Amino acid sequence: MPSNEFEGTAALVTGGASGIGLATALTLVASGARVAVLDLNLNGVPAELVAVRGDVSDPVSVDAAVALAVEQLGGVDVLVNNAGVPAFGTVADNDDEEWRRVLDVNVIGIVRTTRAALPSLRRSAAPAIVNTCSVAATNGMPNLTLYSASKGAVRALTLAMAADFVKDGIRVNCVSPGTVDSPWIAPRLNASPNPERIRASLEARQPNGRLVTTQEIADGIAFLASPHARSTTGTDLNIDGGFSRLRLSADPPTTDRADIALGTSPRAP
Repeated sequence: MPSNEFEGTAALVTGGASGIGLATALTLVASGARVAVLDLNLNGVPAELVAVRGDVSDPVSVDAAVALAVEQLGGVDVLVNNAGVPAFGTVADNDDEEWRRVLDVNVIGIVRTTRAALPSLRRSAAPAIVNTCSVAATNGMPNLTLYSASKGAVRALTLAMAADFVKDGIRVNCVSPGTVDSPWIAPRLNASPNPERIRASLEARQPNGRLVTTQEIADGIAFLASPHARSTTGTDLNIDGGFSRLRLSADPPTTDRADIALGTSPRAP
């Protein structure tokens, strides 16, 4: 992507202080954008980013954070709804409170942030929204019932938003990462009895033989937000090393109770 691809563009990235969100924010900055990141923990956010503390599960916090980002950036042209939380287990393993917590962050958080940014997006000459979904939305995976349900809702929400806003010129798409080598996976691997074996199992289930990088997800998000994708809306872009569509072997990767406890059985994201 050209170094000035987003020259003159203002972007807001939720969950932008680490992982996929931070990689996306830095990619947009490198292509000329002014970028604000909205997150609960802003420790270590690079100086080239506008850091805005906000909680996507709190409507008052979201409204204040988005208003501050709009003020600091002079508007918002691109909104990346990336904030989210993981969840593991079957329908028997999470109580109603946990269901409400995860859906409140992963789904309603997108609604709150989009609603707050919508006036600014409608004033933009090239507005775009990109939501972070997951391959869990379209692939049945054990021990991920709540997470999968939340990401299935994100995918449906993306399509509905695309239909609602197409006449306003606001493009809405989502990316669906596979297993990403992101900061949240390391503690779970390290807590297992054999992190090397579990990591090898995660890599083996990928048709391309490795985990997806945060930069690869960031590049996909940047493409969907860019003028190069100006005729692309209502799209779910899989960035998963072929996980969702390719079947190179009939033999599944080895799994055991440690994999299941980590949510890293052969179908976990």
